[in-house]
Amino acid sequence: MKERNGNRLLIVIGTIIVQMGLGTIYTWSLFNQPLVDKFGWDLSATAITFSITSFALAFATLFAGKIQDKLGLRRLIAFAGIMLGGGLMLTSQVSSLSMLYLIAGVCVGFADGTAYITSLSNLIKWFPEKKGLISGISVGAYGTGSLVFKYINTSIIASYGVSTAFLIWGIIALTMVVGGSFLLKEAREVETTTTSLAPEQKNYTVKEMLKTKQAYLLFVIFFTACMSGLYLIGIVKDIGVSLAHLDVATAANAVALVAIFNTIGRIILGALSDKVGRIKVVSGTLVVTAVAVTVLNVVPLSFPLFFACVAAIAFCFGGVITVYPAIIADFFGLKNQSKNYGIIYQGFGFGALAGSMIAAVLGGFHATFTVISVLCVISFVITLIIKPPFMEPEPKEKKQPQPKLVNRLG
Repeated sequence: MKERNGNRLLIVIGTIIVQMGLGTIYTWSLFNQPLVDKFGWDLSATAITFSITSFALAFATLFAGKIQDKLGLRRLIAFAGIMLGGGLMLTSQVSSLSMLYLIAGVCVGFADGTAYITSLSNLIKWFPEKKGLISGISVGAYGTGSLVFKYINTSIIASYGVSTAFLIWGIIALTMVVGGSFLLKEAREVETTTTSLAPEQKNYTVKEMLKTKQAYLLFVIFFTACMSGLYLIGIVKDIGVSLAHLDVATAANAVALVAIFNTIGRIILGALSDKVGRIKVVSGTLVVTAVAVTVLNVVPLSFPLFFACVAAIAFCFGGVITVYPAIIADFFGLKNQSKNYGIIYQGFGFGALAGSMIAAVLGGFHATFTVISVLCVISFVITLIIKPPFMEPEPKEKKQPQPKLVNRLG
């Protein structure tokens, strides 16, 4: 038992290292202006790169499970680390927007999403009794990587310039992800243990999951939470200047605040979900988000009120991102968790785009905040009524003779 716990500890450490390396891509905003200054590109056109990265990340989760089945977890993570780091190093040589989109957007995003979903799902399988806490540790490490590297990459850009910064960043990311992969071990034997402990838990395939109404309801909730958080992350400084009437330097502090509370929410709400229930945690985050967004929308904002609302939304978004992998496992089983979560995770990609599109069509912050508030209320109602699908026995158990059930009841 001690040996097993020791192995599990190494797997936790390896996953944290991998996730921190993957989380560095959320420092992309630091590179936009330096790229514009060097190449003379339009800022909005340059910033699109990260949207492409986010879509490629979400898209990769659809295929990561199948690729893992062929390569194995450790080889897959190592290959993704090489692709991620190599893509960033190649970005140091780009001289056109099209190449930037292809390498830093498509290649880097696909590599990041592949390693993210598989390493997270594997760790959850190793700790089926603490899915929420373990999700919090893994996804929290991803957020910590983005927070720590905001300062590291800022320093590298200032010292060596943007192109060299991509080269150094790529080397660091490759070393972290590939290095961490050597500590990982695929959790095959855990599936058997979990099934024996909970014989009524059915492991749904993707096709079976998509036949349930719960899959689509969970998608709506996740889409709502992601749109709320991602829209805020993208325009938080602008909200501070436009709605709270803060100076640019003060409003910029909200960017760091979002990263800090996003990470705190991942750890705290992940652990809390194991005790009070994951759907209850999501219900609470939706209520808090709806209130915070409404305040931003209709109340004259002071300095403390603005930061309180931003912190609340970031905290809740981090929490939902954390507990959702465990929710998918609770509803549809652990065996195909990475594939099933990959489907639901597309809500992240659509959510990343939806906020900006709504703002462009309806005309700015206020209309978008209203839509988000309404969606939060709808999603909250869904959390009150949604239940896991009926857990049918595995096919082998279906063949057991009926008299056994009659005798048990009689």
